[in-house]
Amino acid sequence: MSDVTNTKRVIPDRLGTKASRILASWEVLLFAVAVAIFVFNALASPYFLDVWNLSDATFNFTEKAMIAFAMALLVIAGEIDLSVAAIIALASTAMGGAAQMGIGTAGLVAIGLGVGLACGAVNGLLVSGLKLPSIVVTIGTMSLFRGISYIVLGDQAYGKYPESFAFFGQGYVVWAFSFEFVLFAALAIVFAILLHATNFGRQIFVIGNNEFAARFSGIPVERVKFILFLLTGLMSGVAAVCLTSRLGSTRPSIAQGWELEVVTMVVLGGISILGGAGTIGGVVIAAFVMGLVTFGLGLLNVPGIVMSIFVGLLLIITIAVPIIGRRIREMR
Repeated sequence: MSDVTNTKRVIPDRLGTKASRILASWEVLLFAVAVAIFVFNALASPYFLDVWNLSDATFNFTEKAMIAFAMALLVIAGEIDLSVAAIIALASTAMGGAAQMGIGTAGLVAIGLGVGLACGAVNGLLVSGLKLPSIVVTIGTMSLFRGISYIVLGDQAYGKYPESFAFFGQGYVVWAFSFEFVLFAALAIVFAILLHATNFGRQIFVIGNNEFAARFSGIPVERVKFILFLLTGLMSGVAAVCLTSRLGSTRPSIAQGWELEVVTMVVLGGISILGGAGTIGGVVIAAFVMGLVTFGLGLLNVPGIVMSIFVGLLLIITIAVPIIGRRIREMR
C-alpha cells in the first residue's frame, strides 16, 4: 500500500498546448501539399523547373503575402479588412498622379506608403473608435477607396513612372532572387517575431480569444486594433508600390479581387477565422501553395476564371473542414 501511495503520478511533457500542436500538424500537412504541387507542376510542364520561371512564379504571391502577414494579425485579433485591394488602387492612383507631376522615386514610395497608412487609419478609427463592425466598415471603405480611383482615372491609365521606380517590382537583388521575394522573406521574419516573440503579439492572441477578458486584464484593446489596421494599411501601401512598379502603369481596376485571395491565404495558413489562433509560418506556406497552384495552372494555359473558381472553392473548403471535423468529434 505504501508503494502505491508513495508513487508519484508522472505527467509527460507536451510540446506546447493542444491548439499549437494542431496548428503545427496543419502546417506539416500544408507543407506536404506544397511539395506535392511542386512535383506535379514539374511533371506537367517542362518549363516549370527553369530557375527564372520559378523566380517569376514568386510574383504570383509575394505582394499578396505582404498584406496577408498583417491581415493574419488582424484576423487573430477577431477583426478583418476587406478594403486592402481598394487601398492598393487608391495608393497606386496617388502615385500615378504624382509621377505625372514629375515627382521622383523616393517621393512616389513615400506617397504610396502614406496613402496606405491613411486608409488604415480611417478603418482603424471607425472600428476601434466608433466600435463599428470591421466587416461592414471595410466593405464600405472598399467601395469608397476604389470609387475615388475610378473618379480620378475613369477609363484612363497613368504611366510615365521614373526608370528607377521599376526596381521595386522588376529588380533583382542577387541572381534570380527578386527584390519582392527578398522583401517578402524579410517581412515574414519581422511579422513572425512580432506575433510570436513579443508582448504585443501575446496581446493579439488574448484579444482574439476573449476580448472581454482582455479588457479586464489591462490590455488596451482599441489601441492594439488601431495599430493592426495601420499595419494592414501600410502593407497594402507596400504592395501598391511593388505592384505598380511591376506593371509600370496604374488603372482603377488594379488588384481587383485581391481581398479574396489574401483572406484565402490567411485562412489556408491555419489562422482561425474566429480569431485567437494561428502562425505566420502557416501563412508563408499557404502563400507558396497558392503561388505554385496559380503559376502551374498558368503554364498549362488554364483560363483565369478557372483560377478564380479554385480560389473560391479553396476558401470554402479551408473554412469548412475544421468545423466539420469538430462536429464529428463532438458527435463521437
